[in-house]
Amino acid sequence: MFFIYNTLINILILISPIIVLLRIINNKEDKIRFKEKYCIFSKKRGKGNLIWFHGSSVGEILSIVPLIEKLEKKKTVNKILITSSTLSSSKVLSKYKFNKTIHQFFPIDSAFLTKKFLEYWKPSVSIFIESEIWPNMLRNIKKRSIPIILLNARITKKAYNRWMMFPSTSKILFGGFNICLSQNNETKKYLKDLGAKKIKLLGNLKFSETKYKEKYSFDNKYKEMFKSRMVWCAASTHSPEEKICAITHKKLKNKYKNLLTIIIPRHIQRTKNIIDEIKSLNLNTQTRSNSNKINKNTDIFIVDSYGETKSFYKMCSIVFLGGSLIKHGGQNPLEAARLGCKVLHGPFVQNFTEVYKLLENNNISFKFKNINQLMNLIPKILRNKKNIDNKIIELKKIGSNILKRTLIEINNYL
Repeated sequence: MFFIYNTLINILILISPIIVLLRIINNKEDKIRFKEKYCIFSKKRGKGNLIWFHGSSVGEILSIVPLIEKLEKKKTVNKILITSSTLSSSKVLSKYKFNKTIHQFFPIDSAFLTKKFLEYWKPSVSIFIESEIWPNMLRNIKKRSIPIILLNARITKKAYNRWMMFPSTSKILFGGFNICLSQNNETKKYLKDLGAKKIKLLGNLKFSETKYKEKYSFDNKYKEMFKSRMVWCAASTHSPEEKICAITHKKLKNKYKNLLTIIIPRHIQRTKNIIDEIKSLNLNTQTRSNSNKINKNTDIFIVDSYGETKSFYKMCSIVFLGGSLIKHGGQNPLEAARLGCKVLHGPFVQNFTEVYKLLENNNISFKFKNINQLMNLIPKILRNKKNIDNKIIELKKIGSNILKRTLIEINNYL
């Protein structure tokens, strides 16, 4: 297994310049910082203890922000390195004004580059988030006797079945973690089967909340416009969910003339494609990048900017979370719920099964299967002014407890 994997990685390195160039053209790669993936670093390590966190993309990185806020206050922690693989995650992280924390892109997982990475950064502890399993990196960390933690671990049934095709490899990799902190019971069971030796069920770290006070970007014109419109939001959407939302808007508009649909796509690079997809519906479309106010006749307002999702959540009472009408597995609904939004979702939410179950039991989330059901839910929920503040307080308590227990476990390895 390792021989085949390394052969594929070496082929990837050979063709990677072409891949990187295409990603730069499509605005998916940083024009300068892509070199970090080849271990040409843009930051200095400095002296003292360095804690290293690695997460794949935006969701994983945001989930550790409350942890970073706590760890930055520890005198024994000199530097915190966060690595990720996507451009969007680096942009989102840049809005937080940390003192000890830096970001770099995760290197290509070759034996040579991972060794070079570890020799330069020399982490005191390495923490991988959710399901980030990189064979060469993990093996080289183990050789250096650096503690490895799998944080907020999440293994889906699909991923479990794939790993079980290579049982000896999975036992080497998962058995190399000093501890796995599982976010749910299903993952705990899978981790045990895959060879993890020490597992603790702490709950989903995404319940925890950052202390960072976001400055919401709306001016008075936005606020006044929202007051005069019947507004709902579709966030973290994937194709073809945007068109489904646009069709829903068109049907509802016959009855609710002042309806406004906010669409925040998961990948803003798709904005042009989204506009093209819904052009045939004869709806007035506007983008955030082209305007600081929403026109009175705008039907669909597309947010094609980073870091403003919370601003729109703050102004909406109802949010559809994408990735749930397709077999993607859903997106994290907790941010919207914490800001007081009722959450709508499709049938495919296996990435957050336990989270959605909790929200559903508290009448915070609602499932729909088709456009007709969505059309019925939107006006029904918008008319329901029942306060859910007490339920939000309970969510925050759950998050605070998970964060506290997670810090205790990490401190054991510092």
